[in-house]
Amino acid sequence: MLRLATFCLLLAMPASAEEIVLGLSRDEVAITATFEGSEIAIFGAIKREEPLPTEGDLGVIVTVAGPDMPVTVRRKERRLGIWVNTEAVDIDVAPSFYAVSTNRPLDEILSDSEDVNTRISTRRAIRSVGPSELGSDQFTNALVRIRAAQELYQTIPTGVWVKDDTLFRTIITLPANLTEGDYKAEIYLTRDGRIIDLYSAVIPVKKVGLERWLYNLAHDQAPIYGIMSLSIAIAAGWLASAAFSLLRR
Repeated sequence: MLRLATFCLLLAMPASAEEIVLGLSRDEVAITATFEGSEIAIFGAIKREEPLPTEGDLGVIVTVAGPDMPVTVRRKERRLGIWVNTEAVDIDVAPSFYAVSTNRPLDEILSDSEDVNTRISTRRAIRSVGPSELGSDQFTNALVRIRAAQELYQTIPTGVWVKDDTLFRTIITLPANLTEGDYKAEIYLTRDGRIIDLYSAVIPVKKVGLERWLYNLAHDQAPIYGIMSLSIAIAAGWLASAAFSLLRR
């Protein structure tokens, strides 16, 4: 739904004289016990059937978005010497990860009206609901600030390298605290702030090995997972007690 307006907009356009030919450095990302983050190189070329346009500057926008999920953002205030939750706003749609990389600052290559329709900028990729008197914009800005500090939201205004208005490349850094799911990579071409072409690809991010087995066990066989966790805790405590007893002798 978030990108439906973009596809409708592009379908209404005449065939573009400039089209994206894309490549990805990897088809999926595996999360293991030693996963400390990763990088994805997104590169491609612009195919043309006509000479290079002389009017309008070329813009290249690359976005990578993680699974959408609702979030509740709460405001804490100090009252009677303790911190308590005072107000909250429900964020209806918020990507778990969102990176925007461009060849120039976004507001220079994408018009505000196009951004409203496509929700490319980080702020507009988030939709919040709630009473306006709570100032939902402040809560949304707080979510962006918190996730940016965790490297989950990234804005890279000069992250796309473009050569001869034909070849382009960017690197998106994925932090260790990724949410499992399908990540959507989208590349937009713009001229004069208007989108002229779009390419989309999906990058699966999933747990593998022991992490996958434990995840499935916890969700599909919760009683067994609970018994196993309790047994491991008891065994660990007994082993620690036995080790201390040996050391005291």
